[in-house]
Amino acid sequence: MIERGEKNPTIQVAYQIAEGLEVTVSYLLGEQQKSKVIVIRSDQKLVYKDETTGFERHLLSPAFSVRGIEFIQTIIPPLQNTGTFPAHKKGVKEYIHVVKERLKVELGERPETYVLEGGDSIYFEADLKHRFTNLSNMECHYFLIIDSHQYYK
Repeated sequence: MIERGEKNPTIQVAYQIAEGLEVTVSYLLGEQQKSKVIVIRSDQKLVYKDETTGFERHLLSPAFSVRGIEFIQTIIPPLQNTGTFPAHKKGVKEYIHVVKERLKVELGERPETYVLEGGDSIYFEADLKHRFTNLSNMECHYFLIIDSHQYYK
């Protein structure tokens, strides 16, 4: 497990490790106990912060080892990007809703590019490389849902 407070690998490396182990990145950050009801207090959220870019990933859903749904709040500093995420396994889907500012979404080897404004959403099959860039001079906030249920049925 990646311990809190220690130097973090890049989020891209964490995704590669998770894909290889067939677990969620959230699980690598710390697994929660299973229960019928789980309350995650604001000071108990699992947070990944890239020390170089300031990119932040706040897990809003429970972190389980089994694949399923991950609900994430993401913050990208002005004019920064997330780096390129590796392709997920076939069947994994991502849903994004931009809360504020402008987000450029690049999908694939020869990227197809989509620019989203606050209030816009996008869905894509995530079995291709992808990268997100904040085109604004202010923090870009968006919600991300990673759905890997179909892959692991």
